[in-house]
Amino acid sequence: MGKDTDAIVVAEPALHISEHDGRIRLGLEGLGYVEGETLQEASDALVACALRVATGIRANGVGPVCSECCVDAGLLDFMWRLGAYAEAGGDPRELLFGPNALV
Repeated sequence: MGKDTDAIVVAEPALHISEHDGRIRLGLEGLGYVEGETLQEASDALVACALRVATGIRANGVGPVCSECCVDAGLLDFMWRLGAYAEAGGDPRELLFGPNALV
């Protein structure tokens, strides 16, 4: 007799790209955005920002959370995986932009 199992859903925040006042704006849903003169500059800034957050979460965890604060468990999981991937020598751009990122 088979067992009912829950599928494991791996959350990945949506990546947003836009132009604002002649600059490229990249953002991750729930994390914020960065800007650059070029797509390369903006992607470098987003990688640096995401790694700072991931490193902080992995080093210090998440502080006390009250019941009125909604923590995005999917985003925390993604940031944890991003930090672990980078720490193991992986290119964080693969998780942020996909395995065939051109930037």
